[in-house]
Amino acid sequence: MAAQPKQTRLDKDNTKPSTTAPGDGPADTTDPTEQASTVGGDKKAAAEAGYLTVNAVEPVDPQPVAEREGEDRIETYEAVRPDGSKVTVKHNLDTGETSVS
Repeated sequence: MAAQPKQTRLDKDNTKPSTTAPGDGPADTTDPTEQASTVGGDKKAAAEAGYLTVNAVEPVDPQPVAEREGEDRIETYEAVRPDGSKVTVKHNLDTGETSVS
């Protein structure tokens, strides 16, 4: 029997169940910087391999975090324009003001 993992991490393998530490759920992670998104999972591949469940969450890039500038909360993140060029967006969550550079 394989040893139980001591920590739970997200992975992108959606053809089998996720590996979790005892007491953790399938979308849990012990890494506070990881964020998950649900996916359909490859149920056919899991069933063919004899698994009764499938990993249906995978890690995603972290979302922007609002930082304080005085009393205002500001998000700064990269975005891609329709022409493929990258820009930096700065959005004030309190006033709604947004700038692109």
